[in-house]
Amino acid sequence: MSCVIVNFGLGNLGSLQHKLRRAGIEAGISSRPDEIERARLLFLPGVGHFAMGMKNLRDYGLIPVLNKKVLEDKTPVMGICLGMQLMTKWSEEGDVAGLGWIPAVTRRFRFEGDAAGLKIPHIGWQPLQARRAGPLLDGVAPQQLFYFVHSYHVCCERQEDVLTTTHYGYDFVSAVSCGNILGTQFHPEKSHRRGMQLILNFVRNSPP
Repeated sequence: MSCVIVNFGLGNLGSLQHKLRRAGIEAGISSRPDEIERARLLFLPGVGHFAMGMKNLRDYGLIPVLNKKVLEDKTPVMGICLGMQLMTKWSEEGDVAGLGWIPAVTRRFRFEGDAAGLKIPHIGWQPLQARRAGPLLDGVAPQQLFYFVHSYHVCCERQEDVLTTTHYGYDFVSAVSCGNILGTQFHPEKSHRRGMQLILNFVRNSPP
């Protein structure tokens, strides 16, 4: 399989696979290190608790092969929602270390003042504010809406890694781009045509 959706037991992987197949992209779902090793592209989606995500990655024996593929082989990888958060160094959710692929941490929303009444988790459709140019955003208009559902968000140490922000109480990082590593806090697979455009941009702009 040239494109692999990493299965570590959390998230609706079938919806992402379905979106890819509708776009003519064959993608397998796998938790087998040998299949992940052969992949040209990786997706790391996920929904749920950060600490459970890291535990599952360890229990499935996936951390060594993922580290090799992403950090050594520079295989393009796209993290989605929890998958993006797991790429950071640490999370408040469970107070555990993450994969550490990007210099960032994951923190819970905290609102004060006029925003104090906002609900957590953040659920709904919000636009992206581009912080720099990037091929992931090709064909994406400024006011297009994307679907979010999350209580935690990524805080980057380097502004150059921030691709987009979104406002909910305050501006938070909604997409990151760091070399071969991309991540979205929103769910492109649930964001209709605009989300499909982002996924296609990732696939088409990755090396053959």
